[in-house]
Amino acid sequence: MSTVTVQDRYGDDDIRAFYQAGYWQEGGLAQLADERARSHGDKVFVSDGTSARTYAAVRDQAAGLAAGLRRLGVGRGDRVAVQLPNWTEFAVIALAVSRLGAILVPIMPIYRGAEVGYVLRHAGVKVAITCAEFKGFDHLGMFRGLRAELPDLEELVVVRGAGAVALDELMDVPDADVTAPPSPDEPFLIVYTSGTTSRPKGCLHTVNTLRASAAAIARSVRYTEDDVQFGPSPITHSTGLVTSVVLPMLTGASSHLMEAWEPEEGLQRIAKHGCTAAVTATPFLQMLTAAYDPDRHDASSLRLWVCAGSPIPGTIVHRASEQFQGCRVLSLYGRSENFLTTMCTIDDPPERSATSDGAALAGASVKIVDALGEEVPRGTEGDIAYRGPSHMLQYYRDPEQTAALFTADGYSRSGDLGYMDPDGYVRVTGRLKDIVIRGGLNISARELEDLLADHPSVDQVAVVGMPDERLGERVCAYVVPAAGKEPTLDELTGYLRGRDLATPKLPERLELVEKLPLTATGKVRKHLLREDIRAKLAEPGP
Repeated sequence: MSTVTVQDRYGDDDIRAFYQAGYWQEGGLAQLADERARSHGDKVFVSDGTSARTYAAVRDQAAGLAAGLRRLGVGRGDRVAVQLPNWTEFAVIALAVSRLGAILVPIMPIYRGAEVGYVLRHAGVKVAITCAEFKGFDHLGMFRGLRAELPDLEELVVVRGAGAVALDELMDVPDADVTAPPSPDEPFLIVYTSGTTSRPKGCLHTVNTLRASAAAIARSVRYTEDDVQFGPSPITHSTGLVTSVVLPMLTGASSHLMEAWEPEEGLQRIAKHGCTAAVTATPFLQMLTAAYDPDRHDASSLRLWVCAGSPIPGTIVHRASEQFQGCRVLSLYGRSENFLTTMCTIDDPPERSATSDGAALAGASVKIVDALGEEVPRGTEGDIAYRGPSHMLQYYRDPEQTAALFTADGYSRSGDLGYMDPDGYVRVTGRLKDIVIRGGLNISARELEDLLADHPSVDQVAVVGMPDERLGERVCAYVVPAAGKEPTLDELTGYLRGRDLATPKLPERLELVEKLPLTATGKVRKHLLREDIRAKLAEPGP
């Protein structure tokens, strides 16, 4: 890859200010791991119900794995992909990649052939690490099938399985730190957006842009070494990576991972491990409150639950506060480009989380702008724009999209709509992007429409989100059938499964219509479709 530096995104004055204020620091994750091994060596850093690893063990295993990856030819700037469930090995891998100066490319385990292949190809991945099998799916077999199409992919590494180079064997390679530690301002991470356009974009981050968000959260909730992070959010996505790996490391706290979300099991894990904090998409908390029974569950260890991904309904804030006495529910709004945009802190009045998505934290600035990038008055809806220490360097291999992000004064447009109140608190109201947010996962309507349009029974198609109390939104497809055809939901979802589409992206309702509402220029008037499905869902059942 061509050399990218922090100066490609930030000016010298910003860089100097971020370092002076402590938002950025000189050491990388490898140095932080060394420090934690000295200060909290015997303490469990990360567990997942099957394995537990202390800070000292993670540091030693990461050093060994770095040496093992080096023997496989991985060096500075090379991309290493990881598709794993929430297993403790991920923390070891992330630290090993950081120690090498390579670039981590996490892939969520729900993604399948076409989606995984795109990321591997676009990032130019050299080594891919995955599990043999998870929840009945052959991940290693999928990677083997893709490998023939990917000339850059030189090696596969398997975790908790056989059939490729074993991760455990690589971790046993004697450590020999022959390379200088990488700068925390070098590229370290490419996290792919989850579908705000028809193709995901790779957000290229450094250790410092990653750590800046984790540190801001730590300050906002007064995080300490006594906290135990509960991690059901995928650690191969930005929320889980920042809050279940980096955040605990900052203070020497512990992190307990959950490989597959199930609210009853989640409540048991919280009680067993004394979990104190969580950062998840809103539906996790919604399901937890629905499953909670005070006669059977003990959630007294919880002191805070941060909801991201979509605005929290006020009813959920109030319900969780009543059920989990002593637990604060806080709202957070972020995106892969800069992780954390706004957040309510533990010092804010509790009602703030029910009515806003928080305010910009120290070191960052947020404003609402119009289509020209000019700031709009308080209370006026516009594009939420960010400037601060956690912003990515660029969209990987996409200079045009990168340039299009920024206003003239250096703020990054989100494409999300919102307004700011007189006190600086932001409320997200919608989005310029045509996506469905299902349980915190951004699903591209365009991607689904392009696939469905190829089905022989489909003449025209438009995909919209339909409201859902538990998940926020689900996917609804409006279809004009081809002449003489009458496609069914099962037929179309089966077709999409055959195109390697992840299950959460599949339509869950099909509306057959004679025509789609169009503008004079031929664009689908999707707001009318959203109004239509909302009205149908509100109708009383038979």
